[in-house]
Amino acid sequence: GAEGSTLMSYFSKNQIQALKPKITFSTLKDLECPVLQSNELQGKPDESCGTEELFEWLGAVLNQVSLNNKSSSFLSTYCCPQPNTTVEKAFLCTITGFIIPEKIIQLLEQLCCYFGEPKLAYWLTLTVHGFADSPVSWRESEHGFHKGGENLYNFVIFRNLDYWLQMAVGTNDDCPP
Repeated sequence: GAEGSTLMSYFSKNQIQALKPKITFSTLKDLECPVLQSNELQGKPDESCGTEELFEWLGAVLNQVSLNNKSSSFLSTYCCPQPNTTVEKAFLCTITGFIIPEKIIQLLEQLCCYFGEPKLAYWLTLTVHGFADSPVSWRESEHGFHKGGENLYNFVIFRNLDYWLQMAVGTNDDCPP
């Protein structure tokens, strides 16, 4: 309506433009991945990894940390948790920008459809990481972006459509209800 045209004229007068999210795709070859079981949140020795091990490993993969555990650079000597399996190819899609919740739900639904046909993957993930200075707040607490700004969540979706939801917030933030 009239409010929309007024708003658009404000943006055009002040040289404000809409930006599209940046999308990057990459294929990771011969990636060691943790073995996960949907009903084992804590993991079992020699059988499966737990949620914390996965979360740490996923952070390393998303930040392109070398997982070979060689001490040549001393920046990182991290390796994939045990037990693990080597995946010939893993697909990584990164979307950077402001994404509305409805689009995130749509992405999640599309990922669930991936298991509709027989696939080799046992699980997949969707990680949503908020901007450090976003006005995200849970309950009555302010978002503590001056202390780190952590606000992210991660879905791990399994072949049987069970899922894990992992959340991380800053030290001054309350966890979501």
